Amino acid sequence: MSLQSIIFIGLGALLIFWAVGAYNRLVRLKNTLANAFGQIDVQLKRRYDLIPNLVEAAKKYLKHELVTLEAVISARNQALGASKRVVSHPGKADAVIALAAAEQTLDSSLGRLFALTEAYPELKADQTIRELSEELTSTENKVGFSRQAYNDAVLDYNNAQSQFPALLVARLFGFLPSAMLQATESAVERQTVRIQL
Repeated sequence: MSLQSIIFIGLGALLIFWAVGAYNRLVRLKNTLANAFGQIDVQLKRRYDLIPNLVEAAKKYLKHELVTLEAVISARNQALGASKRVVSHPGKADAVIALAAAEQTLDSSLGRLFALTEAYPELKADQTIRELSEELTSTENKVGFSRQAYNDAVLDYNNAQSQFPALLVARLFGFLPSAMLQATESAVERQTVRIQL
């Protein structure tokens, strides 16, 4: 065997080892991204479970505001469905974007519900409403921390799959960029839901 063929075989082996390493790193980062969304999903499920209880407790005070209460439940159901789609495809950008939009709609409808509570002193005084609101606020904070961890995982994954030469392996095996969970553009929508009961 000539020196040239040994060098050629050595370079080929190095290329294969590098490609396997790049592929394994992309798989690891994709799994980290899925795990990070799993942490969000746990908190979102808790949030989605609290909302119907809050609406049910508010119904006895807000019978004439059923449109608002139904809008909250409808937005909750849409967000729950969007969350399930991301769970089944955590790296899929369009599923993450749909979840962000559904969450914005839910936040908006919850904001209207909480604005209504300000007009009803008996609703503000209800112990069940206060406890559910406190749990919801705590869950919202946990969702925020989980979103930050998810966005960090997305950044690491997107950087790894878009940098040359790993980009070649990423494209060859279908590692596509993922989307971050971002806040909305409007200054009004960027405000977090404040619960003051």
